[in-house]
Amino acid sequence: MMIVAALVSWFLVGLFITFSKRYGWGQPIRQEGPQSHLKKEGTPTAGGIPFVVALLLIWLVLLLTGHGGGRTETLLILVGLGMGLIGAADDILKIRWRKLGGKKELLAREKFPAQLAVGLLFAVFAAPLAPHVWLPGWGLYGDIALYTFVMVGAVNAFNFTDGLDSLLGGVSIIVLLPILGVSPVSVLLVGALLGFLWFNAHPARVFMGDMGSHAIGGVVAGAYILHADVWLLPIAAIIPVVAVLSVALQVLYFRRTGGKRLFRMSPIQHHFEELGWPETHVTVRFWLVTALGTAVVWGILRGLSVLN
Repeated sequence: MMIVAALVSWFLVGLFITFSKRYGWGQPIRQEGPQSHLKKEGTPTAGGIPFVVALLLIWLVLLLTGHGGGRTETLLILVGLGMGLIGAADDILKIRWRKLGGKKELLAREKFPAQLAVGLLFAVFAAPLAPHVWLPGWGLYGDIALYTFVMVGAVNAFNFTDGLDSLLGGVSIIVLLPILGVSPVSVLLVGALLGFLWFNAHPARVFMGDMGSHAIGGVVAGAYILHADVWLLPIAAIIPVVAVLSVALQVLYFRRTGGKRLFRMSPIQHHFEELGWPETHVTVRFWLVTALGTAVVWGILRGLSVLN
């Protein structure tokens, strides 16, 4: 089914690019961002919409044929879709702003409560299903609080990892590799991302946008909670963790020092660009770091006999 998902995603993303160019659904580029990115102005964005649609369509076919994976996989689809819709609202505002003006994007104070609501709903249903919980004495409510925090944190971490051609797509595929044998939704997401990366390879013909990054964060976090162990997620997803931490540290340092910067630019991938690394070098090296973290997780899971 991975191949089918990849082909459907490839077709839908290609179709989306055609319509995006026709109607001018281009990405606005931040002037304060890396100067090398200014030439990307107008590249079609919100490419996560077609690959999430491809994921959903193939999963519905599997569900109707009795191969949808049961409650855990339904939960993964729902949390990915819920988070994705929050990101889609942001994508639509950005596209509309570039053409018509008005509100540019969702503010953090608008986005965070919605993420928290989706994360909490997921956690309530996921807590009784999760196979490994190492919180002695916390009980069910402790698990729910932990899973909510992890879900919201992961969605934002994966969102911050986006920004370079193919970076988030490649990182996400690698992080999901240990889960593929036990999660049909993860298999379909990897297939959908492969179809998307055909067009997102440098120089990108389409950008992922927030719907894609939010949906990926939701599915990846959910897959580790439901099929592996929540504590292993930050090891495999070390690049998203570092990306979100770099943003938090940059803001904190800026405020404490009256305007000084800890990094040349955040998230961390842009810091390395400012140091002179070509975009493709940053991407591939971040993939390699992710592969090392994921290999450690794979070994731990094998040792725990979770993946047989």
